[in-house]
Amino acid sequence: MAVSAARLRRAVRRETFGVDVGGALNLVGAMVRYMSLAFLLPIGFAIGYDESAWPFILAAALTASAGWTLERFTHGKEAIGPREGFLVVSLAWLLGALVISLPYLIGEPQLRSPIDAYFEAMSGMTTTGASVLTDIPALDHSMAMWRQFSQWLGGMGIIVLALAVLPRLRVGGRQLMEFEAPGPELEPLGASIRDTARRLWLLYVGITALMIATLTAFAWTGIDERMSPYEAIAHAFTTLPTGGFSTRARSIEEFGAASQWAIGVFMVIAGANFALMYRAFIRRRPKAAIRDEELRLYLGLLALASIVLFLDIVQEGIQGGEAAIRHAFFQASSIMTTTGYASVDFVADWTSLAAIVLVALMFIGGSAGSTGGAIKPVRILLVARVLRRELDHTVHPELVSPIRFNGTVVNERTLRAVVAFVVLYVLIFALGALIIAIDSGRADLNVGAFDAIAASATTIGNVGPGFGFAGPMGSFEPFSPLSKGVMIVLMWMGRLELIPIAVLLTKNYWRA
Repeated sequence: MAVSAARLRRAVRRETFGVDVGGALNLVGAMVRYMSLAFLLPIGFAIGYDESAWPFILAAALTASAGWTLERFTHGKEAIGPREGFLVVSLAWLLGALVISLPYLIGEPQLRSPIDAYFEAMSGMTTTGASVLTDIPALDHSMAMWRQFSQWLGGMGIIVLALAVLPRLRVGGRQLMEFEAPGPELEPLGASIRDTARRLWLLYVGITALMIATLTAFAWTGIDERMSPYEAIAHAFTTLPTGGFSTRARSIEEFGAASQWAIGVFMVIAGANFALMYRAFIRRRPKAAIRDEELRLYLGLLALASIVLFLDIVQEGIQGGEAAIRHAFFQASSIMTTTGYASVDFVADWTSLAAIVLVALMFIGGSAGSTGGAIKPVRILLVARVLRRELDHTVHPELVSPIRFNGTVVNERTLRAVVAFVVLYVLIFALGALIIAIDSGRADLNVGAFDAIAASATTIGNVGPGFGFAGPMGSFEPFSPLSKGVMIVLMWMGRLELIPIAVLLTKNYWRA
């Protein structure tokens, strides 16, 4: 009877307010409380390297207290529905970034400004990789590892972990899962959303461990002595979530060729559909991967971009031989998967054609069901097929031609949602670029039109590096607080695929 009474009260609240805000806050409070456990890792590194652990201990205490208080004074997370899910995912990422920013505010002199600390934290939480730091090597080992770990949590960890430890999410859990593994639809891997989350989580952890072992082997065998076990862990934490933070000032350029090749391969893996990889390699159904149209498009576009970049830098005499192949492949993979690492300073050293190719890749992104951002190849494929069908209908109005994906007919509702997403994505990107350009002019910053376009594209696509002073070896620090605020919003909206946040801005969402 108690559960029935609680559901009755929630139904009354929905009838009155349209959405169960209390239930949504109750769930967010639980997630925030569990996030306090993440500080155990940097505390361990601080003790191991004889550094101060107090910024993390204090941040953990504040996080646990805030989460417990929010959960204590609200109730209803057990039965939230899809409607509340929009509010939950939006608040979870806002508050998650706030939690990540606490050690920066407490213990990092470069990030004492609240807007800078929150920018760095949101960039980590959304796996963007844009940074306002100007002296990365000056970070303590523990603070640098916290920065790296924040991307690993944000990639797939925080939502999947929340689903695994909060099995009572029910419908709300599926709503969270669908927004964390975005795309036209999410095909479950198990009988329940909790089972699906656990399997994806284990795959994520397993590939991370494999990458750490691979890079550590390079250090121990002398293949790349610069890749220490610490660096291996740090870069695995930001490769698998397609994040791009590095412990080095010049990103991956400072490591050897073997490490760059390995990281490039793992970036391509991270940009693929995790559910598809699970079926292909864990369940031993390789034909599922071979037949997947999005995977073929993803790899095809990646190969095409790599070839164009290779031919351009060879023709211009910038690089040649194995180095040209490696850097072309690495940068195409890094930008298209929205990881954002750099093996070269492509802003200073490469041509305008290369810059155009890289910015174009910022819009494509990794596969649906990956930790990558941007529009995603499956949406590009479906939009192309919609356009082709409209052209066919112009010539043959009576033609009936359903659109298929992987041999299955895609319903018209899904197609409308895909087209709406792409249109909304382009509009928000354009608005962001316009505001950044105007504000930079007002602040008398040297930001050209292309730089503003790149800044908006790289943040809404969760890519990382921009152009100009915000290039791969630079920093976003010179931007004004207003521009940084705009880019924080773009990172947040891009990571949640726009729709959950856009829905909150409609009147009908809040109406009974």
